[in-house]
Amino acid sequence: MHLFMLGIALTLAVGVQSINLAEQPTPRQRLQRSLIGILVPPLLLIITAIAVIWMGPQGKMLGQSTGLLGYGLAWGFCGWALVLAGILMIQAVRSLQQIRSFPTQQLHGIKVRVLDQPILFCAQIGLWHPELVVTEGFIQTLSHQQQQAVLTHEQAHYYYRDTFWFFWLGWCRRLTGWFPQTEIYWEELLLLRELRADRWAAQRIDPLLLAESLVLMVRHQTITPPAHCATFSAATPQNRLAERIEALLTENIPPQENYWEAWGWIGFVLLPLLTIPFHHYF
Repeated sequence: MHLFMLGIALTLAVGVQSINLAEQPTPRQRLQRSLIGILVPPLLLIITAIAVIWMGPQGKMLGQSTGLLGYGLAWGFCGWALVLAGILMIQAVRSLQQIRSFPTQQLHGIKVRVLDQPILFCAQIGLWHPELVVTEGFIQTLSHQQQQAVLTHEQAHYYYRDTFWFFWLGWCRRLTGWFPQTEIYWEELLLLRELRADRWAAQRIDPLLLAESLVLMVRHQTITPPAHCATFSAATPQNRLAERIEALLTENIPPQENYWEAWGWIGFVLLPLLTIPFHHYF
């Protein structure tokens, strides 16, 4: 019976990702759909596994026998989730320790860590209190105005704590990376994150200057950042870059302040816990 529960949870998790948006979704609908697609499937599987572990391998449920197979799979999935979280956390901490060995410099009144590389790179790297990292190429190539535009964008990532939240979203993504729609929703979330940071920055600097800096940075970008890194110019598909540029040039970057409406699905995620009273230990 527990194996049947896990199968139902897996089917529902895949089904959640298959819910289609409207033909022309609003920015809020895009955000909600992407968050649901990344968060709900892994959390549903984890809660189901926890419910199975709570009930244990002995006894019956709705008249059907439970067994070791479903119980073992539940432990295996939870163990994998914990190990994966630990590995990602160790990687993030090691990255931060390495970055803190770089020399510091004041750039437009902001403390940055300087990496001695000729490429153009600027990013917040870390978790709740990330470090702002730039390269020598960034300092030497961009004008003062362009540097200020990029740094303002990165300040938006710090303001929204994007490195911390996307670390955990990246963990959820890894747990269900084998689902067919996971990468699509992940790329959408990355785009929406950058659009939000662009909007924040465009309220403080010239949007045209920000767009110009974006094109220049993307043209020279060679680094694919991890989930605990929020960079102005991550490797971007052409259509997503075009959407950011268009939003900046038209000054029509939609507000996307509320990331919490998707948490209305928390009741759905917790449904497996309601099966615990139906398990009998005899």
